Amino acid sequence: MLILSNTTIISLTFLLTGIPGLEAFHTWISVPFCFLYAIAISGNSMILFIIITNQSLHEPMYYLLSMLSTTDMCLSLSTLPTTLGVLCLNIQEIGWNACLSQMFFIHFLTVMESSVLLAMAFDRYIAICNPLRYANILTPTRIIQIGLIIVGRGALIMIPLLVLLKRLSFCRDNILSHSYCYHPDMIKCSCSNIRVNSIYGLFALLSTSGLDAPLIGISYVLIIHSVLKIASSEERYKTFSTCISHIGAVAIFYIPLIGLSAVHRWGKKAPPFVHTMMSNAFLLLPPVLNPVIYSVKTKQIRRAIIKVFLQKGYRS
Repeated sequence: MLILSNTTIISLTFLLTGIPGLEAFHTWISVPFCFLYAIAISGNSMILFIIITNQSLHEPMYYLLSMLSTTDMCLSLSTLPTTLGVLCLNIQEIGWNACLSQMFFIHFLTVMESSVLLAMAFDRYIAICNPLRYANILTPTRIIQIGLIIVGRGALIMIPLLVLLKRLSFCRDNILSHSYCYHPDMIKCSCSNIRVNSIYGLFALLSTSGLDAPLIGISYVLIIHSVLKIASSEERYKTFSTCISHIGAVAIFYIPLIGLSAVHRWGKKAPPFVHTMMSNAFLLLPPVLNPVIYSVKTKQIRRAIIKVFLQKGYRS
């Protein structure tokens, strides 16, 4: 088997995979994928437009929501070219640099999304458990600082991942199990010892999503404890209902992520379509469902969207 050294790695290509066993139906399968991508991009663009153009939504909660929508939209755009290329045009080859870039953005944006969800949990904790200090703690300057920390955290996690990946040598049969480049998938194609890469990949997962998820859980334990102290059941429901959208966003992000990570690390005997289903759920569910959840469950967002459509209908 021919091994490519680091001097020739720039000419290396990987082969992306669509849906195993259903290659003959890829064109038809691409239709719902196009529909889902359209919902993800248009839905998150709408949320961003509503927040930017409505002065009443210029608050910490909605600034964080705009970060979440931006991250979701970029995540969709990072996988759209290769996924639809494989399904619509049967373009399976992807060069080393393109694959490395896509892998970077997918993981970078995943870390960002996890960090934004943690920041949103902190926002809900302050709003419910310490409402009198909310405006003093989450100032516009503090929100900017949180945004910079989120971006910096993603970069610090990803730079060592890139360095470790570039030191590997690869073989000719570089067939990936997804329609995009994913780190655990890429290192399996290497002819080098990938122990360090695998360990750092696990460390990166545990130090981001593995840390954020328990912290989000702790914040909701404190929130529930605070809500239960409210005498009126109606007030308890009204207070906790402000968290429903965020809880939904957390669930649709972490459940597919945990499933995909588990399949990659311990599901070697799982059928190929399991990997495909988990990977697509992980990358498509949050961008598609988050705008829907926040549009339906957040009164201010819903009213602003209705207002925009009514104004357009009136002008036409």
